[in-house]
Amino acid sequence: MKFLSYILSPIFVLTFTLLLIIFHPFQWLSFTLFGVKGHAKVVNALNFSLVKSMLLIGVTVRVINKHKIPENTSIVFVSNHQSISDIPPIGWYFRKHNPKFVSKIELGKGIPSVSFNLKNGGGALIDRKDPKQSISALVNFSKRINKNKWGAVIFPEGTRSRNGEPKSFAKSGLKVICKYNKDGYIVPLTINNSWKIFKYGKFPLGLGSPITITTHQPIKIDSLPFDELMEKTESVIKEHIK
Repeated sequence: MKFLSYILSPIFVLTFTLLLIIFHPFQWLSFTLFGVKGHAKVVNALNFSLVKSMLLIGVTVRVINKHKIPENTSIVFVSNHQSISDIPPIGWYFRKHNPKFVSKIELGKGIPSVSFNLKNGGGALIDRKDPKQSISALVNFSKRINKNKWGAVIFPEGTRSRNGEPKSFAKSGLKVICKYNKDGYIVPLTINNSWKIFKYGKFPLGLGSPITITTHQPIKIDSLPFDELMEKTESVIKEHIK
């Protein structure tokens, strides 16, 4: 299997990279001509294409959702984080809720499609070395989410888990988002197996590891004190990590 990965990995990486390059000018054009809504449609198409490109390395994505996610309100998707492969599936499968990501500021430049989307699509770019900038960016982001009834996506672990084992959840970012979206809902997500794509490191890639994303019961943000809300969210996410 690993021998085959040496053959398929370059094909996947090339395809993935080309998709980012190809969609970049379309993002710019749609944003310039049609604004945020037009831009979102191109981002959805990009996420769909990136998810399907993972089939080149035998990776499928399955979303398990037994709950109705509320509409016409802000949604805060809170998830564990195992690899960069977590992001396109969340963007695609929850596109109805216009998910916007909280990301580190380094991703805001130099990456085709990704940087443009983060800077212009309504997400938040956080400088972890500058608390003042981080809080300001999160406050503005949280207000946008509330005003537009979008979905926010935050990975409270901060960095990716390299072996699937969850890390401690940080409270600060989620606390700011909840403060400005008390009428919204938290939707906990558990991601399994995406870390296995990088189990050998950056190259070659792991083959045939199906990713599952499990959606848990939405929680009304103002139904619990924040510390209880955080504890409940973290607990249900980690209970379902395999």
